[in-house]
This record gives sequence, structure tokens and C-alpha cells, in this order.
Amino acid sequence: MNAEKRLAFFQKLSQHINEPVTELNYSSEFELLIAVMLSAQATDKSVNIATDKLFKVANTPQAILDLGLDGLKSYISSIGLYNSKAANVIKTCQDLIDKHEGQVPRTRAELEALAGVGRKTANVVLNTAFGEPVMAVDTHIFRVGNRTGLATGKTVLAVEKALMKRIPSEFLVDAHHYLILHGRYTCMARAPKCGSCVVFDECMFKDKQKWAVKDLG
Repeated sequence: MNAEKRLAFFQKLSQHINEPVTELNYSSEFELLIAVMLSAQATDKSVNIATDKLFKVANTPQAILDLGLDGLKSYISSIGLYNSKAANVIKTCQDLIDKHEGQVPRTRAELEALAGVGRKTANVVLNTAFGEPVMAVDTHIFRVGNRTGLATGKTVLAVEKALMKRIPSEFLVDAHHYLILHGRYTCMARAPKCGSCVVFDECMFKDKQKWAVKDLG
């Protein structure tokens, strides 16, 4: 996909997606961090169901520590891998208090030093909470990057680096949300809606005509 098509790609997505924002519910940087930590291998919907209850009683590091491990588990037990996630959240809350005065740090290195926080989670927080022009690559974005030809790569990091080089600068801050929403609702894994795709002309997916016929049929 050349530079002209990449620009058109994001121009069209920006016109189609009016609100390029996360679908996780949160009202503070800390709530976002916890929600993203819980979202690994889970849907945003399932995380929201749990955190809508959790954050009403505990939405600060100290408040979650006061719940204790078992208390926290009782709120997030509907989410996959909740045992390990709960342990990481407790450790992270303690580190936020001990090392960051209870505040969410604003650098990738400090974020990744927290229990249960990897590069993707750190990038989501940096981008969504602090407006940093970074790219968090999840399964949706990995698929969209490779399928459309926007940014191909065999690993998540390779796709992330390619996207950072190839996304037009004016769209970089919002690109994570444009791509994840496009992947979630249009460029889906099993049955992409190519017939109603706004970036059909720019996309380099070899089977797009076939899927367009199925979508429209």
C-alpha cells in the first residue's frame, strides 16, 4: 500500500468512525490501567460488566488493596484468567503507592515495570490516557495490518514498528482506535464485511471481492 493509499485509508476511516475511542469504561487514568490489565484475552464487554461494579467500591490503588486479593477476585471472577490478573492488580496497586505516589506513570519503562503490564498494555495507556502517538497492536490490529497490506509482519512488534512508520502523522494519535474498531466491526477474522467496507478500494486483501459478494449477498 503506497503513501497515497495510506492517506486515503485513514481519511476514510476518520470520516466513518466519528469517535475513535476505547470501548472500555473508565473515568480516570488508574481505572483505564486496571481495565486494560483485565482485558487481556477477554472482551471489552465482559471487562465493563466487572469494572462497573468494582469501580463503584474501589477505584484507587489503596481502595483495591483494602479489598484484598479475595475481595478483588469476587468482582472480577467472570473474566478469564482472573486469578493471575487479580494477583497482578494487587501488586501493581502496591507499586503505584510505593513508587509513584498512587499515580499512573507516564513512561513506557515505568508502566512495563508494573506487574502484569506488557508493551501492549503500556501503549494503550500511553495513547488513550496521555495522548501519546504510540501503537498498541492487538489481534484485531495485527489482522488488519496484515490483511489490508497497511503494515505486514509476522510478529506483533514487527507490525507495530511498520505501522509507526507508515501511518500518516496527522492520524497517528487516533490510529489505534480507528484500526481496532475497523477490525472489530468490519474487517473481522472469519467473515469480513468487504461489501460495506469504506476502505475497500485501498485494501490489498486478495479475497476481498469474494467476501464482498458474500457480504452483499
